[in-house]
Amino acid sequence: MNIAIIETVDDHLEVEAARIPDRNRLLAELREAGLDAHPVDEVGIEVRVGDDAEQVGDEVFAHVEAVTMRIGASFVPIKHEGVIYVRPPLS
Repeated sequence: MNIAIIETVDDHLEVEAARIPDRNRLLAELREAGLDAHPVDEVGIEVRVGDDAEQVGDEVFAHVEAVTMRIGASFVPIKHEGVIYVRPPLS
């Protein structure tokens, strides 16, 4: 799984995956958790946050982390200045 970037834009978070299967897996996870998540283009996800951008962002981060760990991918989610990057671990 390789989720590239998550950033806050107005009243939603934009999530971009590297591949369609990664996007679909995370989209299903977010919807199952009750988040208002919708596919955008081929590899994007839009998650409505309303007035709770930080709280919803933290919840999305937790789901990205859980999905990454569950499938055993060697990527680590890192949150920095409102953007979540999923990258290979630092050596």
